[in-house]
Amino acid sequence: MAVQVELKRIIITETSDQQVIYLKEVTGERSFPIVIGSTEALAIDRRLKGQPTPRPQTHELLSSVIEKLEGKLERIVINDLQDHTFFARLVVRQNGKTVEIDSRPSDAIALGVANNVPIFVAEHVMDEVGG
Repeated sequence: MAVQVELKRIIITETSDQQVIYLKEVTGERSFPIVIGSTEALAIDRRLKGQPTPRPQTHELLSSVIEKLEGKLERIVINDLQDHTFFARLVVRQNGKTVEIDSRPSDAIALGVANNVPIFVAEHVMDEVGG
């Protein structure tokens, strides 16, 4: 079973290549940070602030590809944690079937924010990191 979370906070530090986002349980108090790259952090931040880009960024491109292939991004699932590395899946509905695509959590969250889809965390991951 997975727990729905929301992006609660994003911390962008100009002096570091590593940025931090915080995810929080929608119906509870558990939360945890994920360290992500600057590119993904800035993409998420731009989307949250409604700042358009002159040309499609990677996340807009992937969103367009999913749409052109008659798919619909249904949700993001952070499904595993191994050696301090999070793993995620994009869950796409296409032609009545569900397709799961391996993704870095930062890319998945950026895509999820861009498409306003829910983000879930596997219960075993939340148990391990949710404080």
